This record gives sequence, structure tokens and C-alpha cells, in this order.
Amino acid sequence: MPDATARFSDRVADYVRYRPGYPDEVIRVLRDETGLAPVHVVADVGSGTGISSRIFLDQGNRVFAVEPNPDMRAAAETMLGGDPRFRSVAGTAEASTLAAAAVDYAVAGQAFHWFDAPRARDEFRRIVRPGGWAVLLWNARRTDTSPFLRAYEALLHEHGTDYTSVNHENITDDTLRAFFGGSYTLRTAYNEQVFDYDGLKGRLLSSSYAPNEGHPGHAPMMRALERVFGEHQVDGRVVFEYDTKIYFAPVHRG
Repeated sequence: MPDATARFSDRVADYVRYRPGYPDEVIRVLRDETGLAPVHVVADVGSGTGISSRIFLDQGNRVFAVEPNPDMRAAAETMLGGDPRFRSVAGTAEASTLAAAAVDYAVAGQAFHWFDAPRARDEFRRIVRPGGWAVLLWNARRTDTSPFLRAYEALLHEHGTDYTSVNHENITDDTLRAFFGGSYTLRTAYNEQVFDYDGLKGRLLSSSYAPNEGHPGHAPMMRALERVFGEHQVDGRVVFEYDTKIYFAPVHRG
């Protein structure tokens, strides 16, 4: 999409505060099944505000955080810039600016559906060393496991500006096989967030398809959100449930 790199510029604060992190299971899976170790260098491609970069820094990796949006990149630099293993890079999935064979892992957390997949595949192959890995991560929000989640999903379909067209669930197995160059492994872990109303509001407004204040659809959406929260809160809280999906495969060349 032509505006993909700019979609979150006016949502950075909410993105930092209200987007989910990744569970410890991500690192355990990559350590046990791909041999991830602190010595490995990671390119976090489409790194945004640094949510996925953090989990690799925490386990000792050196991380190149590649992000085209300057506002999101600045947020990551503020949060993670004090770590000497963190390097912020102005680049894209299709043109990362990294040197050839610079990293052992190329990772995209919650970002792959914004990529030009064939060009990103070529760039991953270029920057990953022989024997390295490509990894895609998503916190996939459950949509029908509770009355609240069903109501929230209905709200997005009614009020989201382009929710169905940008949903990462649109990514198909064929797309993934083409990207990975063949078969891949999928592992899944549970993740959740618990919100009061202010948190729920921030989580909604962190999404690029939620109309912001000033848009004619904003006020009706917020009234609907208040109604959904009022009907489904328990002790002033609602729960977002996620399946954290971990896709990975060795990087194939040629």
C-alpha cells in the first residue's frame, strides 16, 4: 500500500503504550528449534516502536531495527537506544540498507502484511548469512472466544476505515510458502492483555484502521466502544486474547 510506511505516524504514543508484547515462548521456540543464541545478530525488519526488538535484546542479541517511519523509529530509539547492542536503521523490508550477509536472523514482528513480499524475500536472502533464518511473528487477536471479543470484532467491521483489507489474516499459505521458498514451521503461544476502559480506548486507537479524532467516524466508533465495554467488562476490565504465531524457516537462496 502506498501509504503503509506513514499509517502509524499519528498513533505512536498509543502504539507504545497499548500494543501487546511477545511472550517468552517466542525466544524458547527459536532457541530450541533454530538454535538462536546470544551470539547471533538479528535484523528486526519493520521494527516499529521496538516491541519485537526488545525480546531479542533481552536475550543478548545484537539487533538492527529497520524501520521506515521516522516517528516510530524515534520511539524505539527513546526506549531502546541506551542498549549498545541496539542500532536503529532507516530502511524498508525491500531495501533495508544493511550489508549483504550482515545478520543471522531476519525477523518481522507484526509487519509482514505491509511488505511487498517478493521484494522482501529477496532482501531477506541478501542480508541473511548462509545457515540463517527468516522469522515472522504475529500477535493474532482472537475474535470469537468470548462475548467481548465477538463484540469488539463487530465494532471493527462496522467502524474501521479499511479493517478487512489490511487485516494480517489475509496472508495465505501460498504467500508464506513463496516468501520462505518452500515449507515453513508454525508454532503458537498464548498471549493476553487486560484493559480498563482507557486502555481499551488506547488499544483501539493504536490501530491504523480506527478513525482518529476529527474524522467523522470517530465519535460513533467511541460511542460504540463505550457500549461494548459497559456490556462486557468484569470488575472494570476486559481481556484481549491472542495466539502468538511464530513462523520460521531456513533462508533459501536461488
